[in-house]
Amino acid sequence: MRKLFPANVNPIERAIRVVAGLALSSSIFIGPHTAWGFVGIVPLLTGIAGDCPLYTVFGFSTCSRSGAPAKR
Repeated sequence: MRKLFPANVNPIERAIRVVAGLALSSSIFIGPHTAWGFVGIVPLLTGIAGDCPLYTVFGFSTCSRSGAPAKR
């Protein structure tokens, strides 16, 4: 059975996305208190999920071939 959201983001990139998302989102509570902090939700969610919708649309993956699901 095929996964709904196959992983297409490298584990190192996932960690970077989570850290960047947390840093951007922290500006909601600390700092200038602007709505731009909500932009951090995108990298945070894609980092946690391990799936980037834009990568899926363009058929791109930063995962190694051994960890990536086979195409059918």
